[in-house]
Amino acid sequence: MTTAPLPVILASSSPRRRELLEQAGLSFQVQSRQIDETPLDGESPLDLATRLAKAKAEVVARLQPEASLILGADTIVVLGDTILGKPSDAQDAIATLTLLSGKQHQVITAFAVTCSPEATLWSVRSVHTDVYFQDLDQERIERYVRTGEPMDKAGSYGIQGLGGALVERIEGSYSNVVGLPIVEVLECLARMGGPQL
Repeated sequence: MTTAPLPVILASSSPRRRELLEQAGLSFQVQSRQIDETPLDGESPLDLATRLAKAKAEVVARLQPEASLILGADTIVVLGDTILGKPSDAQDAIATLTLLSGKQHQVITAFAVTCSPEATLWSVRSVHTDVYFQDLDQERIERYVRTGEPMDKAGSYGIQGLGGALVERIEGSYSNVVGLPIVEVLECLARMGGPQL
């Protein structure tokens, strides 16, 4: 007798993560809770992304009465040792894109899958993608920022939108830069008793 796959809950309000899972044909629910995303003293970008991905999954898992797979994720944009978060305003977005112009940076997504409600069984992974920006003049940066697209995105750009035109090339997972390394996530969910796609 075949056991039915466990239902999947995405512990994220990100529309980009939701779209990636929908495009992959996955059936899931969305539930998210706010957590404190302040980096700890001396915390590396990878450790920060991993800790936040686990925290997002755990807080939702504790609220589920039925057995489910809870997926939490966190994406961080890093230039050298500097974490580039979401811009506070247009000037901040311009400053970030000026920093990224003509350089290579890294996008790190950590994701964590746990079983509710106990949240004792975990699978945690991270995926890194190198992104190379074109040389951008100030006018082009300001024109892009005026579109409003950068304002809710780590690193002040969206590769899946107009920001894709700023990118010269990437090395690694494209969907990771969007917000979720979809191949690795689907493999993990299937391995832990979720749907087989």
